[in-house]
Amino acid sequence: MVVKIYGMGPAVCPQRVMHCLIEMGVEYELVHVDLGTREHKKPEYMAKQPFGQVPYVVDGDFEIFESRAIVRYYAAKYAGEGRPNLLGRTLEEKAKVDQWLDVEAINFNPIIFPIVFNLFVLPSQGVPGNKAEAAVFAEKLDKVLEVYEKQLSKTKYLAGDEFTLADLTHIPATRYLVENCGMAELVTGKKHLKAWWEDITSRAAWKKVTSFVDTRASHYYP
Repeated sequence: MVVKIYGMGPAVCPQRVMHCLIEMGVEYELVHVDLGTREHKKPEYMAKQPFGQVPYVVDGDFEIFESRAIVRYYAAKYAGEGRPNLLGRTLEEKAKVDQWLDVEAINFNPIIFPIVFNLFVLPSQGVPGNKAEAAVFAEKLDKVLEVYEKQLSKTKYLAGDEFTLADLTHIPATRYLVENCGMAELVTGKKHLKAWWEDITSRAAWKKVTSFVDTRASHYYP
């Protein structure tokens, strides 16, 4: 059964799901949803994703939305059988993975989003971004990343010494920050954070995601 991801390749949340599925060796099809024409706000789409966001996933008779819930589901569904363990092995390890997944959703994503939106998304559409607002959030992000730097001075990955969803969920948005916003120093200027970033973005699964998404073109893809 091929998993259908309804979303758009350059969008952060679909990339999170694609990465997880590739890591787990699960075949998927990306069904394009055009954010540029606000297809995600049309009634037929919102019947599946009532908040009008991307992605949602169809897997046979099973449907689910919210990217972090989706990756948790597939990491659990395909655990074992020689596949990577992305959820942690013990109860304590799983709790640490959940902890950093929550940190990403609550403390990281709301800060990095305005930066990427103003310095990459809007300019890629020919609309000037608010650089002053981006700068304010960059200062906030730097303080958050100091917490990450401290953690990564103790463990190779955020939740321990194995790559997990705790790391995976950060990659798409951070990639835009590093490669498209002129703010790589926020990550590469910190010793342990830089080593972590180079490690997690060198994974074969993530390289397959990036080969699929050409960020040098416009933000929206047909």
